[in-house]
Amino acid sequence: MPDPMFNVLVLCTGNSARSILGEALFNHLGRGRLRAFSAGSRPTGRVHPVALETLAAHGVPLPEARSKSWEEFAGDGAPRIDFVFTVCAAAAGEACPVWPGRPATAHWGIADPAHVEPAEACRAAFEAAYRALERRIAAFVELPLERLSTAEIAAAARSIHEEENA
Repeated sequence: MPDPMFNVLVLCTGNSARSILGEALFNHLGRGRLRAFSAGSRPTGRVHPVALETLAAHGVPLPEARSKSWEEFAGDGAPRIDFVFTVCAAAAGEACPVWPGRPATAHWGIADPAHVEPAEACRAAFEAAYRALERRIAAFVELPLERLSTAEIAAAARSIHEEENA
């Protein structure tokens, strides 16, 4: 019997930087076990070019990168979401749509690199966000997700974030 596929939704306000990095990393590190999507509460409508540059520098593909609304994942016909991660404080504090199936949720606050200037500082900020997400996601994909309850997965995700921030 094949391993189950889990769907992950990474949320941020603009869906142009951190959530895009998270989507790509979950897909890359999940190696077919996780399928990730990203969205925003108020999407900018464009992916930040340095997000794509950072992913390319690490050989992490995201061929269909686009900034989109979280409403795409709350309506009929949307994929079933198993795990929801907010990566910015604004999205974590907003009233989210009701996600069908009651997925495990966790907040992984990552500093926003999208508005950092000048260009070299912006690239460094994107690299820091990439590394922070990479460490958390690498730890998350090692969890025995098939054997944990929703509450246990949420607690483990929060613990991963707390350990990384310690």
